[in-house]
Amino acid sequence: MTTHVALLEALLFASGKPATVERLAEAAEITREEVESALDALEKACEAEGRGLRVDRVAGGARLVSRNEFDLPVRSLLGLEGKNKLSIASLEVLSIVAYRQPVTAPEIADLRGVNSASSLRTLLDKKLITTAGRKEVVGTPFLYKTTKEFLVHFGLTDLKDLPRPEDLDALYGVETNTAQTELFPEQNVEEKTEEDTP
Repeated sequence: MTTHVALLEALLFASGKPATVERLAEAAEITREEVESALDALEKACEAEGRGLRVDRVAGGARLVSRNEFDLPVRSLLGLEGKNKLSIASLEVLSIVAYRQPVTAPEIADLRGVNSASSLRTLLDKKLITTAGRKEVVGTPFLYKTTKEFLVHFGLTDLKDLPRPEDLDALYGVETNTAQTELFPEQNVEEKTEEDTP
């Protein structure tokens, strides 16, 4: 393992959260090109059999995470079993925010047919969504958008990585004709920068 690769491995391990190429280059005092090359080499090294870590490129950066097959024992060690799970209601609200952002609470309630205030509070508390100003209509309701933490949580580099509506049927057997009309009216993800129960 070259010096740059070992150095980046140490930096990513110490960071604990996604670090951008620019930040890594600054900390390591090497060029962006050297960082990219070392990241590629580290990624390949982590793919080798017998390794417990992998390089995860999310939210515009990179981080070291445990391999998926070790998720349960890692969560057990950290006491995370059953924590951080989102209810179906919260997932519905989060998907609307992700695909329609910025979007208001009344618009979300109109799509879901139920008050979504509790789910919005949950998502705000978990820092998966944030406010994005107010809509200039009667009542000036808050606008909501997803956060960097949302990208990290779902392993996305950016919103372009969200599945396209037309792919949902193939991926999950979801009927998208109605969903596309209601959730994605004349919108393209690439262009878009109830009560909650446990």
